[in-house]
Amino acid sequence: MIDCSQDILLENDRARLEPLTMQHFEPLLRICLQYPDLLRYSPSAFGTEKDLRAYFDGHLSNRQKGIQYPFAIFDKKESLYAGTTSYLNISPHDKRLEIGHTWLAPKFQRTGLNRNCKFLLLHFAFEKLNFARVELKTDARNTQSRNAMTALGCKEEGTLRSHTVMSDGHRRDTVYYSILKDEWPSIKNEIFKEFTLA
Repeated sequence: MIDCSQDILLENDRARLEPLTMQHFEPLLRICLQYPDLLRYSPSAFGTEKDLRAYFDGHLSNRQKGIQYPFAIFDKKESLYAGTTSYLNISPHDKRLEIGHTWLAPKFQRTGLNRNCKFLLLHFAFEKLNFARVELKTDARNTQSRNAMTALGCKEEGTLRSHTVMSDGHRRDTVYYSILKDEWPSIKNEIFKEFTLA
């Protein structure tokens, strides 16, 4: 069971995932304005201060409702905020949640930061929350994201056609992936074997 009213801090020697608050708005706004096309495969509008404020408002509201837990990503190597990630679509009864709404400024991509974040989130979901299933999904066109999910040991489950309306009106096909609790030990020992907790 995840208690969204509690502050959850996840970290290791590379990454720190802090509960998202409005204190993170300014450092993340700089990324938003510099890279307005960063979320081109996401249904969330992005690239302006108004867009980011709506993004924050939605995420913080969902945390109050107990259906999402958003984090700000801090890169300890660079001493900079890098983006966001979330637990969402939380279903305690089904012991199921999704990891998503993940974005990183380009300078942090392919540096190992995302893998550290995923390790922290998966470890907490399976070993602390005792959830049975973690889901991830992405736009079928997002090859970078799909390759990253496969590299993390996620199993591709299928494509939901014409699934989500994007901010530009395009109806995207959404590809679903998952990791199950009984798959986690081998994934942890093989794919994340060099990762540690703080």
